[in-house]
Amino acid sequence: MRGQLQRLLPLLLLVLCNSLTIVQAQQKEAVDTEDAGADIKWLVGGNPPLKPREEPQALEVQEALSLLRPLEPQYSRLARFDRNSGFVGSTIYYAKEAFFLLFMNGPPQDDHIDPHPKERKLSKPLTKAVQLLEGAARVNNSDAIYLLAEMNFYGNYTCPRNYKEAFRRYHELSSLTGNSSAQHMVGFFYATGIAGAVERDQAKALMYHTFAAMGGNTRSEMTTAFRHHTGIGTPRNCNEAVIYYKKVADKAIAYSRSGPPGGMALQRDSYKLADEDGGVYGEGASVVSSGIHANKAGPNSDAHADFDDVLEYLDLMSRKGDLKATFSLGRLHYEGSRTMKRNLRTARAYFMIVARTYWAKDGTIMSDDANVTGRIAAKAAGYLGRMFLRGEGMEQSFEKALTWFRRGVANGDSFCQYELGLMYLHGYGVRKDAVTAADYFREASNQDFASAQVNLGQLYLDQGDVQAGIRYFELAARHGHIEAFYHLAEISNNGIGRERSCGVATAYYKIVAEKVETIHSSFQEANRAYESGDMETALVEYMMAAEQGYESAQANVAYLLDEHKSILPLDLVVPWKKLRSSLLRNAILSLVYWTRSAKQSNIDSMVKMGDYYLGGYGVDADMEKAATCYQAAAEFQQSAQALWNLGWMHENGIGVEQDFHLAKRFYDQALETNQESYLPVKMSLLKLRMRSFWNTITNGNVNSIQSEPEPKKEWSFQEWISNFLEDDHPYYHSADADDGDTELPFDPTSAHDPMPGSDDYYDEIDQGILDSLIIIGLAAALVFLIYYRQQRQVNHRRMLVAQQEGGQAGAAGEPPPRNQPPIPGQQADGGFFPPPGDPNFNQWVAGGVGH
Repeated sequence: MRGQLQRLLPLLLLVLCNSLTIVQAQQKEAVDTEDAGADIKWLVGGNPPLKPREEPQALEVQEALSLLRPLEPQYSRLARFDRNSGFVGSTIYYAKEAFFLLFMNGPPQDDHIDPHPKERKLSKPLTKAVQLLEGAARVNNSDAIYLLAEMNFYGNYTCPRNYKEAFRRYHELSSLTGNSSAQHMVGFFYATGIAGAVERDQAKALMYHTFAAMGGNTRSEMTTAFRHHTGIGTPRNCNEAVIYYKKVADKAIAYSRSGPPGGMALQRDSYKLADEDGGVYGEGASVVSSGIHANKAGPNSDAHADFDDVLEYLDLMSRKGDLKATFSLGRLHYEGSRTMKRNLRTARAYFMIVARTYWAKDGTIMSDDANVTGRIAAKAAGYLGRMFLRGEGMEQSFEKALTWFRRGVANGDSFCQYELGLMYLHGYGVRKDAVTAADYFREASNQDFASAQVNLGQLYLDQGDVQAGIRYFELAARHGHIEAFYHLAEISNNGIGRERSCGVATAYYKIVAEKVETIHSSFQEANRAYESGDMETALVEYMMAAEQGYESAQANVAYLLDEHKSILPLDLVVPWKKLRSSLLRNAILSLVYWTRSAKQSNIDSMVKMGDYYLGGYGVDADMEKAATCYQAAAEFQQSAQALWNLGWMHENGIGVEQDFHLAKRFYDQALETNQESYLPVKMSLLKLRMRSFWNTITNGNVNSIQSEPEPKKEWSFQEWISNFLEDDHPYYHSADADDGDTELPFDPTSAHDPMPGSDDYYDEIDQGILDSLIIIGLAAALVFLIYYRQQRQVNHRRMLVAQQEGGQAGAAGEPPPRNQPPIPGQQADGGFFPPPGDPNFNQWVAGGVGH
């Protein structure tokens, strides 16, 4: 009997598993809505779902969906574990990787997407569903056409991807009904030429996106605005760009203002994949992880710690009674992050722990430490009040929110001041009072709280004080507040209080539109696909966001398509290295997105552009363009990689004139920018000096390394006189002298100095002697000048007298007398100094001779 039970046990387990599968399918079907179209993955929110109709085609679509619904792949538990999930997660991750490498890794293939793919055998339910949908599509059923297009594009319901078939279906639907979602996808195909489904044509892409935008498609509105803003497929047109960006910004701000009091909590899913690895060139070589952006934390800090380690540390400190750690845990659980979902119940528990250490249940203060404990408790009270005000994780209660806000205001918390002002402004549990609200907003604004500054600016704007409103909006914009950017965009676009600026308005509208990712972006799906290892889906989703103008998505697409991360790739060396599909091998498209990312001030992308032009990846090699890209990236001296590349190009004369001296300058600047480049820079300089030395002794034509002349300050005459009168130190010492480096044989301030204070005494004597010598020298020079002037005047008078006497004698016809009487004031021996007692002596002393 026992043996029979053991033999039947596997059969019983199989029956039990099948029963559980059927029950789960029935439960899933029960919770699904009657609308079958809700199972379709719509590209843009707002498209009408499928509705039951009595036509045979609609019934076929309903039957096809009933067959496809069980085929939807379930989310694998293994996908949740990665290398950063602790010991258990890392173990499962590497076990899964080893299993796939050893048992699930087939022979290498040159291409995962064959230009002429073989017919893949479909399951019976999928085959029947596809046949039903194709039958409905032949009679122009728009729901069937759209569903077929989605299945072929995304691979839904285990359907193999076929981008050409997807494009055909989207194009058919857009031509048949003018569906804005289909038009958006056709524009996407023409813009990217994905998988060779259609040839890239930017003009057609803009045309289809424009039609879709006119139909209200938010993603196409973003795409059309970006294309007019940057000039893709059309000349740059700011006026057109601002129209479409304003449409998206209006939707974004409406979504932000909806929801509970205070607006929606905006979640940011856009981030750069390369930053997780230290940047495009790795840790220490990329701009995001080197230079001024380098993580300079010490070995004992938590700057390099993993997020789980930080949580563990904060939890340990919280258990020890550290209120700051407890509050930080509450804030992390309340706001959430990319690696941790929001947990409002846990956040409330941490905030209550902090609040109860300072207040009793009746509100009395139990702690005397108002500076530390009181401030932290006030912040916790602000979050508790916000949760009661918005009904987050608890029942909404304006009364309890008001109580917590007033407790926080008593301790001067700016968050509580803002929230209390918000309650008075809108009348949440209190009477409406704009004046009281303005007072609270002003107090919070004085503490640089952005949300309060925005509301105060709105109140000033409503009163007609535009300049005061602009001032507060600009203060809030420093913190990235979406409302501040929206108001500034409206003011710049309409020319309120200032001259209209289309460029400024477009930039602000773009910021507002990109802050609300939920209504139009595909970052969440892209991130989920990337984390699960589905690179093709991640690439497609990132490309959609990149076409909308997100710089982070453009960098992600280029990073995924980049095959030149190293000059020594391991793909051909390691036999078990996973091969990239053809969809991920597109150097031309990679360069396109590197370029678009670089135009939005991504320095690493600019350096990558130079690499592509230098190596001829996806484009003909152009050394001059490569040098231009490196020069643009090195302009603000943030990229050591760009500076080193410029030095290498000047050393070898590639794309620029060969110049060893200029190459050394760029190498030196690279080391100044990033100290981690010490080894490659020093090795390059060693080689460069050897080449320069050989060039010098062989009289080569290249400019060799020369010693830099010491800079000397050249003074104007006015500066020389000013410095001479004020301080004689700069006159006698060069500007580069550093007297502080001179070592004295003894310490003047030492207690063993035999003559304390003697240095000051001799300094005074030296200064007095120097001043006396200068005065004596100036007086001697003045006496010499006076004497020289008098002698010139006396000689001039003698010449005049001699000329007059000679003229009179010539007129009378008589020869001049031989013995003339002496000139008055002249001595008998012809001297020029009258002796004492002479009448001219006093005039000579006074300097009156010749006057």
